[in-house]
Order: sequence, then structure tokens, then C-alpha cells
Amino acid sequence: MSDRAEMRGPTARQRRTTISGGGGGGVKQQANGGKWHNGGVEKPPPCPAKKKPDEAPRHANNSGKADGEKGRQPIGNRRKSSGPLDEISEGLSCHVLQESLLSSASGYSNYRGILNWCVVMLRLLCQVLSNARLFLENIIKYGILVDPIQVVSLFLKDPYSWPAACLIIVSNVFILAALYIERRLAVGTLSERSGWIFHIFNLASLLIFPSATILSVTSFTPVGGILSLGIYTVLFLKLYSYQDTNRWCREIRQAKAKKLTRSNSCPSVAQSNGSAVHTHVSYPGNLTHRDVYYFVFAPTLCYQLNFPRSPRIRKRFLIRRLFEMLFFMQLLVGLIQQWMVPTIQNSMKPFQEMDFSRMVERLLKLAVPNHLIWLIFFYWFFHSSMNFVAELLQFGDREFYRDWWNSETVIYFWANWNIPVHKWCLRHFYKPMLRRGVNKLLAQTAVFLVSAFFHEYLVSVPLKMFRLWAFMGMMAQVPLAWFVGRFLNGIYGNAAVWMSLIIGQPVAVLMYVHDYYVMHHGHST
Repeated sequence: MSDRAEMRGPTARQRRTTISGGGGGGVKQQANGGKWHNGGVEKPPPCPAKKKPDEAPRHANNSGKADGEKGRQPIGNRRKSSGPLDEISEGLSCHVLQESLLSSASGYSNYRGILNWCVVMLRLLCQVLSNARLFLENIIKYGILVDPIQVVSLFLKDPYSWPAACLIIVSNVFILAALYIERRLAVGTLSERSGWIFHIFNLASLLIFPSATILSVTSFTPVGGILSLGIYTVLFLKLYSYQDTNRWCREIRQAKAKKLTRSNSCPSVAQSNGSAVHTHVSYPGNLTHRDVYYFVFAPTLCYQLNFPRSPRIRKRFLIRRLFEMLFFMQLLVGLIQQWMVPTIQNSMKPFQEMDFSRMVERLLKLAVPNHLIWLIFFYWFFHSSMNFVAELLQFGDREFYRDWWNSETVIYFWANWNIPVHKWCLRHFYKPMLRRGVNKLLAQTAVFLVSAFFHEYLVSVPLKMFRLWAFMGMMAQVPLAWFVGRFLNGIYGNAAVWMSLIIGQPVAVLMYVHDYYVMHHGHST
């Protein structure tokens, strides 16, 4: 998945050695295809279209597994590294230059899972398709409920009080703290043990401080709280990866210090690619404000010293993604206000009276709009928004998702629908557990446990109530994954995955909305 980190030969100084973020075999390569340097001697770059076996396109086949993974050996059967140093260096780079799957430039065309989804959706939409008056009934009964101005009230209770914005600005304190801790560790004025303690305190504060603020400040709205906690959670994952990667660099530097007599210790080569000039950095030359803030805004959770960079900003591509962001955002707001909110409000009475037949009817009625909104949100966030940010920052790795719609197992879905989170879990949690001898099934369960914690954290704290519905929903994926993987395969497995998405999410939505409604409005009714 990643290139092997290269070690630079003797150069100027004896005290410190340097580690590069990518490349292999003693040759440094800019990921976007610039000039190669090896001891000051320039070498021509390889053919840019040439890919390594591990970087083959991962298009799905009929078994629901990626084609690129079909001929790929399991992790345990690959060529074993010569030592822990090589294992550490292999984890330094996890990004390659590639397009998103739904982009026309990717050449992807396997949408077999979408056909299965259509079959499932047609069965659920049969009543809607046979009754053309559903939309007119909604308009006649409720009128036009779409009001973009009303969305502002979801973020602010008082126009003169902006608690969510202030909380997000304060997050810079934790970013700078992580940078300064790493600087002290790089020059040796702080021991590894002390640095780890400081990092643990900084990371724990990233989760405790915003949640305590949201629970104590009454002017926080649920939507503002979710937005703030989401940003802090992303920062937590990013800064964990930041300190982990820099620690690997120090371990490699210490292991090579006895063999290398001199090494360059600052940014080394300016490499040009198209109209852009990017600097190829080496550890500890990466410990700068520019570098850490580029990583903070980059659409990835995994840090590496040298990210793959696109040669230029494509203005047409950028404008298309911006137009999609604005259009789908308005569409999401309209569908939620016109379709979702009335359905949820009408579902409260059956839940309070425990009328199971009416509850099932309301659940099925909510399933279709909830699922369509989720699909639109997926495209808006993972394709339009993340590609917009990536293009703006010339971030080259555009694999934000894979063909999860072809999933025939639950595990395949969770490993492919959110690639940034999957890469982080694989690089910083799952593989380290396997290297420590933890059972594979136990490691997978631990990943679901961490994911369940963050799902509950992002919902319960902003709503200021703790019901564990999101936690139990995520943990229920473990037995569901076992059942689907053991008893269902092919089209039946794919249909089971789609059904779990269509039915499972509305259940959690209704549970939280019902409890929130009872907590805040139950006495008035």
C-alpha cells in the first residue's frame, strides 16, 4: 500500500540523520513525477503511467472484492520484512496519485451493485410509484416548508453569540501544541516518554474539552455541537497520525545513526511538476507551521512527510465541484425540511403509544427519504466537497471511496465507503494490533468498538442525552457481518448490505428523535 521510506547517505553533519516521506531504494521521488535525486545526481523519472502491483486499480469483480486485491496476497503471506525497521518505514507513506472512482478520468465503469440497489429500492418504492399523489399530498397537507433562512437557526440561538465558531477557533491551540512537542522531541530536549505523555494529554483534551464546553454552554445548538465535535474528532485522528508518523521517523533515524556518519537535516530539493513547485522534505524539516496546517486542511487523516501532489489546479474541475456542493446542499436542506421533518413529527405519537403496526408503517415511510438523503450526502461530501478541497490544495490522492455499492459483505462495505477513516484504522490501529499478536477477529471487533464510540460521541454529546443507540447499532454490525459473510453471498449478500443501510439508519434516527422530543417537549404535550 505504501512505498518504502528511503534512507539518505552521508552528507554534511554527523549528529542528526534525516528521513524522507516516500520513495525507495535510496532514490527520492516526488509523488507527482518530478526529478529524481540521489546524492546530487539527477536521474530521469520513470513512466508516469507505470504502477506498482500494490497500487493497481481496485475495481470490483463479481465476487464483490476488488480486482486489484484479487491477485494480492494476504498480509500474513507477503514477503516478510527483514526487521522492525523495515516494518516502520513501510508505514511512512500511504498515499498515491489517483482520481476518485466517480470521476470521469478514473475510467471506472462497474456499477453492478447499483442495479441490486435499484431492485431493492423498487420494492420499497412500489407504493410510491403506484400512487402519484404522494408528492401532491405532501404539498397540500403541509404547504411549502422549504426555508433556507431557517437553517441559520440550527446553528445559532442568538445572532450575537457564536459558540461553535469560537470553539473551532480554539482548536488551533491543540494543533500548535502537537507541533511544538514534536519539535522538542526532534532536537532531543524532550524524552520520548515525556513527549508521549504530553501527546496523550493533548489528544485527550481534544475529546474532553469540546464535549465539556458543549454540555456546559446552553447557547449551543445540536447542529452546532455536531459540527464542532466533528471537527475536533477529525483533528484527534489527524494529530494521532501526526505524532505516530514522526515517532516512526525518529525510530528510523536512531536506528540508522550508528551507520550513517553525516546526513542532511532540512528541506532538500525543490522539484517542479507542471506549473507547481513542491519541496521534498526530510525529517525533521517537516516540522513547520506550513506543513502541519497543510495536513490539517488536506482531505486525509493519515500523515506523511511528502504527499502526492497534482501538477496544477484545474479550474473547470474546481468550478464543477463547487457548483455540485452548492446545488446538493440546497437539495439536502429542501428534502429534509419538506419530506423528513413532517414524517418524523408524525411518527412521535405511534412511538409514544407503542403502536407497533403504526411504528413499522412510519419506519418504512421514513426509510426512502432518509436513504436518498444519505446517498446525496455521500456524493456531496466524499466526491464534491473532498475533491474540491483536494483540487484547491493540489492533493493528489483522490481515493476517498471505492465501489462500496458492489459490497457483498458488510466488512467490504465498511472498508470501502470511507477510505480516509479506513486507511487511518488500518495504519494506526488494526495493523499495529496484528503486529502485537492480536487475533484478527478480535482486532476487527476492536475497530468496530472504536467506531461505535465515536458514532455515539458525535450524537449523544450535542443532543445532551446518552442512549447508546448509535453505539449498539455499530456493534450490531459485527454479528451482521458474520451472518452475511457465512450464509449469504453474491447478489443476496449485496441485497442484504443495501437493506441494512435502508432500514437500519431510520431506526436510529427515530430512536434519537423520539428520545429528544420526549426530553424537551414531552411535558408540554
